[in-house]
Amino acid sequence: MPLMRKVFAELLGSALLAATVVGSGIAAQRLSHDAGLQLLENAVITGAVLVALILALGPVSAAFNPVVTLVERALGAITTHEALAFIAAQVAGCSLGVVVANLMYQLPAVNVSQHARDGGGLWLGEVVATMGLVVVIFGVVRSGRAGSVAYAVGGYITAAYWFTSSTSFANPAITIGRTLSDTFAGIAPESVPLFVGMQLVGGALAVGAVLLLYPDARKLAAEVVR
Repeated sequence: MPLMRKVFAELLGSALLAATVVGSGIAAQRLSHDAGLQLLENAVITGAVLVALILALGPVSAAFNPVVTLVERALGAITTHEALAFIAAQVAGCSLGVVVANLMYQLPAVNVSQHARDGGGLWLGEVVATMGLVVVIFGVVRSGRAGSVAYAVGGYITAAYWFTSSTSFANPAITIGRTLSDTFAGIAPESVPLFVGMQLVGGALAVGAVLLLYPDARKLAAEVVR
């Protein structure tokens, strides 16, 4: 399959995912004054769109997440050139999606977030969220239910919005994109480096866990990106 098709799938999927995360956050904030209800709405809608996007774009490429892409590279399922192209598309797509979400709700196209998200508990939450996401993906494939990955990822992220202190960003590309919207789902630029750093730590721990749990992990990685 031509690389350009895969890159476009990553760009499009990442854009729609980010537009959903930020757009649903804005809608929730405008429709309800209860923080818990806002988070529930944001979580359920994000989980639902992940299911839809992975089912629709999975036959081409549906990582939408630099950590997942880096894990695939670490396990030898894709080349360095492919990984770099996918990550660039994911970051660009998430940034574009946030801009579109802002414009849909008649906000400035770029409205830099002032929502600081700092502290040891939040950083630990990102490690847990990201590690769990990768283990879920590979575990479902290993069980012989690769067709169910979309539902597993959607379900996991919906749950992780609630059980992790950080509300489970678990994705460097969307973390960067969310700096562009000073709304419910936003994150201040100064909070990004440690969030992304902890996501990478979670991804590295996940590689170790996957290799320990599944000796045929490299073959599994090929199945994930197929």
